Amino acid sequence: MIDKMRKIVLFLTLVSGITAFAQASDPVVMTINGVPVPRSEFEYSYNKNNGADVIDKKTVDEYVDLFINYKLKVAAALDAHYDTLTSFKQEYTMYRDQQVRPTMATDADVLVEAKKTYDRAKEQIGPRGLILPAHILIRVSTQATQGEQDKAKQRIDSVYKALKSGASFAELAKKVSDDKSTGANGGQLPYWIGPNQAFKEFEDAAYALQTGEMSQPVQSPVGWHVILMKGRKQLEPFDSLKTQIVKSIEQQGIREQIAKQRVKSEVDASSGLLTAEKVMDRRADSLAAVDPEMKYLMKEYHDGLLLYEISKQVVWDKGSTDEAGLQAYFKDHQKDYAWSEPRYKGIAYHVKDKADVKAVKKCVKKLPFDQWADQLRATFNPDSIVRIRVEIGIFKPGDNALVDTDVFKTAPKAGANEKQAAVLKDYPISAVYGKKLKRPENYTDVRGQVVSDYQDMLEKAWVYDLRQKYAFSVNKDVLKTVNKH
Repeated sequence: MIDKMRKIVLFLTLVSGITAFAQASDPVVMTINGVPVPRSEFEYSYNKNNGADVIDKKTVDEYVDLFINYKLKVAAALDAHYDTLTSFKQEYTMYRDQQVRPTMATDADVLVEAKKTYDRAKEQIGPRGLILPAHILIRVSTQATQGEQDKAKQRIDSVYKALKSGASFAELAKKVSDDKSTGANGGQLPYWIGPNQAFKEFEDAAYALQTGEMSQPVQSPVGWHVILMKGRKQLEPFDSLKTQIVKSIEQQGIREQIAKQRVKSEVDASSGLLTAEKVMDRRADSLAAVDPEMKYLMKEYHDGLLLYEISKQVVWDKGSTDEAGLQAYFKDHQKDYAWSEPRYKGIAYHVKDKADVKAVKKCVKKLPFDQWADQLRATFNPDSIVRIRVEIGIFKPGDNALVDTDVFKTAPKAGANEKQAAVLKDYPISAVYGKKLKRPENYTDVRGQVVSDYQDMLEKAWVYDLRQKYAFSVNKDVLKTVNKH
């Protein structure tokens, strides 16, 4: 009994020592909603977001608030169970697997597959080896008439006779071969070939030749050939081809194939205890335990997905679709959207028929501005026939040559009228319709800016509420050691 108690005390002492060492080597820099944040996690985030390519770099102290806000939003997303959404699980699992699966296939595994690929090729090639032929082809269709076949035979015989008389094989190939891809290269194939890689008739004739020898005319299913043997060799040793083979099978996704097979093997060997997802979970956990970079990379993506989902609902979607809220915000902040110069809210349009000038105005006269574009398209340009050319918007001086001339009574930018005339030569009659504004009438006139500002207000209000809802604290002594230990 005493020995048993001693073992328990020794075990607890050991565990306590390990825990104390871990805390000393990676102390807690802050606690957010009861969750401790180790210094290494904060450093990972800070260093990644303040690298050499970042323009607006933050000091450690400046980054603290940003990091806390980020963690508070993640805490809110977890409380709202965003991590249980099917869409979240699927996207996170896909990303995690992209990071984890390649680690299940080592370079040694790839090398083994490369050797298997080499051995299969060597067996297929066999003692006949590899050849590098050149050929001149006179093509004959399978539906050729007897007369066409006879003519092709006469041509290849003529080519062969010329070659036997000393004509250049390469020059004749360029001039008369119907295989244009090889003909441009003097008839030579772009790669060495082995058995069963060409038509049997071609292959048998080619393998019968020694280097430098030329065949008599040979018929294959595509026509007549004269073949010149440029080279013969046996397959090189594996070590000399290893780099090339590895590169080729890497491009074909060999690591992914190895990883999938490894997962399948683990599942099959578990007698139903494991699924592919559980195997990947376990692999991810084991990687995170020994590789802090991988651990925080996956955590960053996990939390980033949660942040995106909750921000989309609380800030982005609400800020862009809350029409009443946008209008109220604009009303309270109209002075922020004052223009330094007037604008023209309307259309600059060009027509072929003078009657369409009035027709365009009548078409949109009683409609809200945001419906003009659809109505004009439906009325004048419903199909492939384009009756009018229109530019619609809120124009400032310099935006449109016609608006500059007809509305602002200013000279357009140099060459603008000439350029416009060239583009619209088939629409010679021009007009404008709309109204001149000194300031925005409502938020839709400056919608993009109002939406951005409204979202910013929602964001700040949300962060304020989160800081009231969740407890957080920063260990300033540990914070001072960030990137300094």
